Amino acid sequence: VAGGALGLGGWVWLGLCGLAALGVLWEWNRIVRAFAAGPLAEIAWLFGGACYVGGAALAMAMVRNGALGPDAGAGGYGPLEVLVSFLLPVIAVDVGAYFAGRMIGGPKIAPAISPSKTWAGLGGGAGAASLVAIANEALDFGPGGAMPGVSGSGIALAVFAGMLIAVIAQSGDFFESWMKRRAGLKDSSGLIPGHGGLFDRLDGFIAVYFVVFCV
Repeated sequence: VAGGALGLGGWVWLGLCGLAALGVLWEWNRIVRAFAAGPLAEIAWLFGGACYVGGAALAMAMVRNGALGPDAGAGGYGPLEVLVSFLLPVIAVDVGAYFAGRMIGGPKIAPAISPSKTWAGLGGGAGAASLVAIANEALDFGPGGAMPGVSGSGIALAVFAGMLIAVIAQSGDFFESWMKRRAGLKDSSGLIPGHGGLFDRLDGFIAVYFVVFCV
């Protein structure tokens, strides 16, 4: 479904981003109601969630539909460009962190918040995201379409981007885990059987795209 919407772009992609945001906000409100102390605190948290999740959804829609980046107003990045440049690095963080954490293990980052997250996992996520960023640099997906290869500065920038994306994505994961622990919940909801809720699956994406939105 997401791949089809990404390929079609336009209102279809905008609609998918909007529906995902509404689902996450519903789960956000569910979590907040379980721990917010008083109506004022709950209102503040709900307002913050609307800004956080809504900003991320807008950034994700804008990247594909041409309101963000060097080609703003020119129809947006193509679906392959969005996939390689904006989606795969965040996916790579989760994949790299999972396998590195399982194979290497070692010290935990914050066991009181998320007992499964290790420093090795963070390093694996940063490495995987960096490899995707280097591949993107080599292929030069984006406006222009040239393929000049990778320079030393390009590799350095790609590695820095991968590390930054990993830290932001993992921070989003920890933030959601902290909210759930404070509320006494294991999952944000049961919308996805066996996986929890949309917020559980999109916590890293939301954090990264909220930063994109702010920038």
